Amino acid sequence: MKKRSFLPAVLALASLLASSSAVAQSGLGISPAVEKANAKAAPGLRADPLFWWVGMVNPKLQVLIHAPGIAGSTAALAAYPGVTLDGQQKLESPNYLVLNLTISPSAKPGQLKFTFGGAKKQTFSYELRARGTEAGRVQGLTTADMIYFVMPDRFSNGDPKNDVIKGTQVSRVARDSMYARHGGDLRGIANHFDYIKQLGATAIWSAPLVENDMPKASYHGYAVTDCYRTDPRYGSNEEYAQYVKSAHGQGLKIVQDIVLNHWGSRHYLFLDQPAKDWFHQFPTFFRSNFRDAAFNDPHGSEYDFNQFNRGWFDTTMPDVNQDNPLVATYIIQNFLWWVEYTGLDAYRIDTYSYSAPKFLMQFGEAMAAQYPSLSMFGETWVQGTAQQAYFAKNILPPVDGFKSNLPGVTDFQMQYAINEALTKDAGWTEGINKIYYTAQADWLYQDPMRNVLFLDNHDVSRFYSVIGEDLAKYKMGIAWLLTYRGIPQLYYGTEVLMKNFSNPDGKVREDFPGGWAGDKENFFTTRNGARAEAFDFVSKLANYRKTHPVVHAGKLMHFIPQDGVYTYFRYDETGTVMVMMNSGKDEKTVDMARFAERLRGFSSGVDVMTGAVVSDLKSVKVPGRTAWVVELRK
Repeated sequence: MKKRSFLPAVLALASLLASSSAVAQSGLGISPAVEKANAKAAPGLRADPLFWWVGMVNPKLQVLIHAPGIAGSTAALAAYPGVTLDGQQKLESPNYLVLNLTISPSAKPGQLKFTFGGAKKQTFSYELRARGTEAGRVQGLTTADMIYFVMPDRFSNGDPKNDVIKGTQVSRVARDSMYARHGGDLRGIANHFDYIKQLGATAIWSAPLVENDMPKASYHGYAVTDCYRTDPRYGSNEEYAQYVKSAHGQGLKIVQDIVLNHWGSRHYLFLDQPAKDWFHQFPTFFRSNFRDAAFNDPHGSEYDFNQFNRGWFDTTMPDVNQDNPLVATYIIQNFLWWVEYTGLDAYRIDTYSYSAPKFLMQFGEAMAAQYPSLSMFGETWVQGTAQQAYFAKNILPPVDGFKSNLPGVTDFQMQYAINEALTKDAGWTEGINKIYYTAQADWLYQDPMRNVLFLDNHDVSRFYSVIGEDLAKYKMGIAWLLTYRGIPQLYYGTEVLMKNFSNPDGKVREDFPGGWAGDKENFFTTRNGARAEAFDFVSKLANYRKTHPVVHAGKLMHFIPQDGVYTYFRYDETGTVMVMMNSGKDEKTVDMARFAERLRGFSSGVDVMTGAVVSDLKSVKVPGRTAWVVELRK
């Protein structure tokens, strides 16, 4: 594989800087007017990270100071036992200074006193805190968990007072617009902890909660504008920390959604850039080709790799240059900060494969070293199981120096497979056989149990629409989700048959009915007909899964599908659960003789969902469009 370069001819930074008009038109640079406006907006001194802790595994700390003209200063640290100022670094912008500190294990919590000498003398206090000591504070995820994924702006409005925050780019709430803010917040989620628990979920993953102060489509959170601030329309940093603590008190874990690859174009570090090489910049807008295959293509070109890895995700999402050591450290420290500050349990990493290969390994190593119990899974919206496994911990040798240390991934390959199983007739590799062949490739992973299974999410069409609003197929999908290997994730509203397709974008991100005062329907409390049947099905099976370790932690053995019927078993020393999925529309009689190795010692079974006794394990009839979950009995 070719060694990757920055493609100087493509980047052409000299041309970019030489043409101020081109910069202004493209929106990729900083005009004097923007610099002046930013200086007015932030006249004081800011330090990132906002504060730090004693006793961290890595004693080194990089503090980025931002203040007008601060680069003309010389920093001095008043004597503080166990802390040394190793040096300072000036950047291209006169408004930044990097302080490099060492915090020894002997250091105590307190205030570091800095003096910045220069044309204008400044003093600054930087806080060192004691680390959180609660037992099991960062819990991580296991296969016993079920994740409930919400878009916080669209789930529930618990505090109307924070709907509009003075000074932000969006000055109104407009629930009739799919791209406007709707008012959901942290309190809204917390108000429905009981609902989430009733459903059988044990963890909550929300789309990014950090500030996303963009003028358009800021509701989704994936264009961060301040890495150290909870979006005030969701709540304050303190409220977020309390939200995590409250969730833990209710037996719920918290998954924070993070973006390593890009920020929003109104991020203060983009408006007033520390240096040009903090972002990938081009003479004209250069969008990513979104072709993850370029990451590890042995025949690939440098051009394709650089477009994938360094091209922008969108016009308002500048690509962050993680090959810059200062940038890499800034990002890593930021996500260490959020874990220590809140005690959250897991990170879901957006657009994982788009980041710099070396940086991804550095990030994973730093997180695991500091928080061994922290779970992480990355979005790997890729094609092919081998390509997906490449981005997780796997058995493959390093490729071009990259060896993933990411524990798990969002299992798009399994999502593709279950959709195909429920929308296509069975063929040699098609239809229900797609699940079999996808699972057969689990040998590629170090531990496929750490992958996150899902039927739908905020980027793809809702599951109920994909399967033609067929309740029988819906139950099959839910049964697969909750009895297969891995950690299941349920997208908000799937349990009450919310529907729509991803095109037009936004329709899969509609408000949860009942999350706002005055809603005509309230699915939190009142569900009728098919919605009630769907919710009850999810809740019953999810809670069964939670209380029966054999289903979530037992081994998986499956048998090659025959005549459209796929049979698999979850088993351990305590028992065995059998699942039979009949993807055809007609009832099938199944000769059970070939399952003898798993049926040995069992004489009957009980249908988990209905309680009906299955007395004959020699030959069974499986209704069409059914996933039959049976607890075997001796």
